[in-house]
Amino acid sequence: MQPEQPPANGRAARPPDRHDPSDRLRQTPEMKREREGRAAAASAYDGPIARLVGVRKAFGALQVLRGVTLDFRAGETTVVLGPSGAGKSVLLKHIVGLLQPDGGEVYFQGARMDGQPEGRLRRARRDIGFLFQMSALFDSMTVEDNVGFPLAEHTTLSGTERAQRVREALATVGLEGTEKKLPQALSGGQRKRAALARAVILHPSLVLYDEPTTGLDPIRADGINDLIVQMRRDLGCSGIVVTHDLQSARKVADRVVMLYRGEIIADGTFGDVERSDDPYVGRFLAGRYDPTVDDAPAAPPPASAPAASESKR
Repeated sequence: MQPEQPPANGRAARPPDRHDPSDRLRQTPEMKREREGRAAAASAYDGPIARLVGVRKAFGALQVLRGVTLDFRAGETTVVLGPSGAGKSVLLKHIVGLLQPDGGEVYFQGARMDGQPEGRLRRARRDIGFLFQMSALFDSMTVEDNVGFPLAEHTTLSGTERAQRVREALATVGLEGTEKKLPQALSGGQRKRAALARAVILHPSLVLYDEPTTGLDPIRADGINDLIVQMRRDLGCSGIVVTHDLQSARKVADRVVMLYRGEIIADGTFGDVERSDDPYVGRFLAGRYDPTVDDAPAAPPPASAPAASESKR
């Protein structure tokens, strides 16, 4: 299958809305101004919102990413599909600078992320929201303090201003009135929503979703899928969603990339990937297990590839 070719400027036309217009997120004048400012800044940069070039990563003898080159186009939600252990979450952590590659380059909005000092990464992370796989809320902090944590870390807003922003973010994800609750008083779906409110409270250009529906029943998972679509549509956020949930991928994806044993084996719309002639893609989408393949160790990297411990600088 030929990969879907991006437009020359790295952007993609936004698909039609997939939800009722009455379901729009509530936006304050400040949120609207920030969104317009972000759109103006984005118009001055024509490239992909994130880019990986020849990225390699290993943990000991385990080769996780094997020279991955991938552009994530601005203005759309890209779903990264693949089995457990394929390197999906590792890929996300490279984009946000939580992991450094053994080789290759990582860019966010045209600026290098690999090998950069923490201060520069910290500034870049203000424009990247991250929804962690298990929500990663602080158990000893209220919902208000959890959601407002990025504001305390990255802004000079007063306590009153932070509280107002938290209320707005919680309203965005349908959690009004939960400010004073502790995370353990919330359901699994509510914890995911609170974590999503925290991920978008700085109004980022890009949101990274690490297994956003894991551990949720189908109804609550569908609610999270709706929110992912709404974040792109109403807040203008590009998104990268790591998942092996096919129903979620079908609903939220503008583009699907399949990662298998550290390499890209399919790229296109969900329909393109369904039509792939790659045998693993077909088995993955059909949920067919083959012990001779699925339990076999990954092949070692080519002999010419630099060792994982070798520094690129």
